[in-house]
Amino acid sequence: MTEPVLLIEDTLSLQMVYEAVLAKAGFSVLSAGTAADGLAMFQAHGPKVVLLDLMLPDRPGLDLMADMLRIAPDSRVIVITANASINWAVEAMRGGAFDFLVKPFDEARLIATVENARMQSGLLPVVEPFADSGGARFQGFIGSCDKMCEIYEKIRSIRGSMATVFISGESGTGKEVCAQAIHDTSTRAKGPFVPLNCGAIPPDLLESEVFGHLKGSFTGAIADKVGAAGAADGGTLFLDEICEMDMNLQTKLLRFLQTSTIKPVGAEVARKVNVRIICATNRDPYEEVKAGRFREDLFYRLHVVPIHLPPLRERGDDVLEIADHMLAVFAREEGRNIEALDPDVRALFRRLPWPGNVRQLLNVLRNVVVLNEGRIVTTTMLPLEILHLSEENATALPQQPVPTLTLPGDDPVAGMIGRPLAEIERFVIEETIAREGGSVTRAARVLDVSPSTIYRKREAWN
Repeated sequence: MTEPVLLIEDTLSLQMVYEAVLAKAGFSVLSAGTAADGLAMFQAHGPKVVLLDLMLPDRPGLDLMADMLRIAPDSRVIVITANASINWAVEAMRGGAFDFLVKPFDEARLIATVENARMQSGLLPVVEPFADSGGARFQGFIGSCDKMCEIYEKIRSIRGSMATVFISGESGTGKEVCAQAIHDTSTRAKGPFVPLNCGAIPPDLLESEVFGHLKGSFTGAIADKVGAAGAADGGTLFLDEICEMDMNLQTKLLRFLQTSTIKPVGAEVARKVNVRIICATNRDPYEEVKAGRFREDLFYRLHVVPIHLPPLRERGDDVLEIADHMLAVFAREEGRNIEALDPDVRALFRRLPWPGNVRQLLNVLRNVVVLNEGRIVTTTMLPLEILHLSEENATALPQQPVPTLTLPGDDPVAGMIGRPLAEIERFVIEETIAREGGSVTRAARVLDVSPSTIYRKREAWN
C-alpha cells in the first residue's frame, strides 16, 4: 500500500465514493468529515497528499489549507469544489494548493490528480531568487525593478504546484523565458519542456500538433505523430498565443485539462499523460472572453496563477541592466571589443518607449555589435529607426513655449546680449529644429552635437 491520502469531505456518500475509487487504485485513505478532525489527522499522520473539500461545516476549507501548509509546506493539497464556487478553487491555487477538482469529476481525473501529487511530494529543489552580478538575474531574466522581483518571487512560490499558469504581456516582454523559468524551477525540471505557438500553425493542423495523429488519419498523415501534449508527458506544455486557438480545439483542450487524457487524431482509445500546462498571450484575455473568441470555462481553468510581464518602458533602469549584460554577451560571441554604452546612449535607452520591448532592445544591440568597431557605443552607431523612434517620442511630449528673442535684422547678436545663456541655447536649438522641418537628427548635424544631447535637453525643458 502507498502512503495514506487524507480525505476531508463532510458529505458521507461522497466520502465513501472517493474512498472506494482510491482504494481500487491502490491508495490507503484516512477520512475526516470536519475541519477539526481533518487537522488532527494531518498533525498525527503527516500525509503528503490531502484531498480537501472547500465547503466544510465547522470552518472554511481555505483557512484549513493555510494551516496545513504552514505546518508542512511540502504537502500537496488538492481542493474539491463545485462549479458555483470555482473562484474559491482559483483562490486556493494562489494560496498554494497543488490542483483542484470541480464536481462532478470522473474516476480517472481523481486518480490522475492524486498520482501526480504523490509523485511530486518529495523535497523541492532549492532555487535562489536571483544572483546579483551587475543587476538582478533570475532564470534567464535580467532586471531588479520591483515588478520583476515580484514575478521572481511568484515563480518561486509555485515551484511545487501543478497549477496552470497564464502569462500575459506585450510582444517581446519575455513570455517564453517566463514559462521556461517556471518549468526549470519546478519539480518537473527533469522532464521535457515543449513549447507550441498556437498562432503559427494553421487551424486545421493545430489539433494534430497538440494531440498527435495516426498514420492515414487524414491526407498527408504519412506516419504516426506524437503531438506536443504527448511529447510533454512528465513535463510542461507551453501553449503560446493561446487566444489564437480555434474554438473547437478549445473544447478538446478543456477536456484534456479535466481528464489528463489525450486522443490522437484517428485513434480509438485515449491515453493518460502527466502534463502541466502554461499558456501565454499578448492579447487582453478578458476582452477575448467578452468578445466570444475564447471559452469562459477554459479561461477560468487556465487562469489559475496569472503572471503579467510589464513592458520594458515601465521597468526603469532594467533597460540599462539588460543592455550592459547583453552587450558583453554579443561582443564575446562576435569577437568584438565593445565594452560599454556612452552616457548619451544610456540616456536615450532610458527614455525610449521600446514598443518591441526586450526583443527590440536585443535586436538593436546585436545590430550595433555586428556592424561597428570600437570600445564605446555612441549614438552614431545606433540604427536609424531607433533615432526616429526617439524623435517621434520627443515630439509627442507636451512642449512649453520657446523663449522669444527680438533679433535686429542687421545685428542678430545684439538681441542676445543680456540674456541667460541657457535661454539662448534653447532658442538656437528650437529654431534650428524648426528650420529643419522638425527633424532633431538633421538639427543635430547642423549644430554638430549628438541627437541624444538635444533629446536630453528638451526633456529637461519639458
